[in-house]
Amino acid sequence: MTDYILGPDPADPKLTRQVDGIDQDGNPVDTSVVVERPLTLFLNGQEIVTNMTIGDYPDYLAVGYLLNQNMLRQDDVITGIDYDEDLETVIVRTERETNYEEKLKKKVRTSGCAQGTVFGDLMEKIEDTKLPAGAVLRTSWLQTLTKAINTTDSLYLQAGAIHGCVLCQEDRPLVYMEDVGRHNAVDKIAGYMFLNGISAADKIFYTTGRLTSEMVIKTVQMGIPILVSRSGFTAWGVELARETNLTLIGRARGRRFTALAGLDRIVFDATAEEGEEEPARLRRKGSLPPDAA
Repeated sequence: MTDYILGPDPADPKLTRQVDGIDQDGNPVDTSVVVERPLTLFLNGQEIVTNMTIGDYPDYLAVGYLLNQNMLRQDDVITGIDYDEDLETVIVRTERETNYEEKLKKKVRTSGCAQGTVFGDLMEKIEDTKLPAGAVLRTSWLQTLTKAINTTDSLYLQAGAIHGCVLCQEDRPLVYMEDVGRHNAVDKIAGYMFLNGISAADKIFYTTGRLTSEMVIKTVQMGIPILVSRSGFTAWGVELARETNLTLIGRARGRRFTALAGLDRIVFDATAEEGEEEPARLRRKGSLPPDAA
C-alpha cells in the first residue's frame, strides 16, 4: 500500500450513491455512482464561478482554482476560507483587495470533460513562461510511480466516471486527488501545495486524463516541470509543452511510455526489458482509466 500524504477515500459515503438498475442479461443490479454537487466560489465579496465537483476538499479546490486562473498571486496572504456545506459555497478572503469583473468576461472554454474554463489572458502569460531545466525524471522512477498509482484503491476503481491527479517526488506518490473533471483534481493539488508551502521545482505531476492544452497550462502555472499520463496527447498540448520547456510523457503503461517534449530531463536508468509490464489483469478488467476518459 502506497503511503500517501493525502490519498483517495473511496469509503467516504458522501462521494458515491447506490443506484439500482439491470445488467446486460436483464438481471437486477446495484451499482455505485459518483455524486456531483455544485460549489460556488467567491473571492472576497465577488462571485467567481460555480464548479460541479464531488465535494471533498473545497478549500484546496477553491484556492487552486484561483491560483490557476491567476486571480491569486503566490505572495497573496489568505486571511480566511469559509465553507458552507448547506449553501454549497466557499469564500476565500485575502489581505489584498480584488476585483475581477473585467477578467470574468474573458474566458476560453477548454477541452476538459466537465467543460473547464481558462480565462483568456492566461494564454498570454503562458507564452512568456519557461520552466527551469534542473529537474530530472529517471525511467526507474516512472515505472515505480505508474505501478503504485494504478493499483491504488481509489474512487475510480469503485465507481468510475472520475479522474485522478497525483503529485509525486522522484519515485514516491505524495498527494492523490480525484474529481469528476480533471481540472478540479488539478486545482485541488495546486491549492494543497499553496496552503502547505510545497515547492514545485522537484515535483512530477501525474494525470489519468489526456494531455490537453488545459493540462499543460495548469501544470506550467503550478511551476511543475514534468507531466505524465497513461493517456494520449493533443497537438496543442504538445506545442505548449515545447514552448514552455515542460517534459511531457504520455501512454505511460507498465514499462512503456512516449515522450514528446522536454526530453533532456529524462535519465534512462532502467531499460524496457528490466521493468515490469502492466499487469494483465488490469488491462483485461479495464481497471484503469481509458485514453478517451
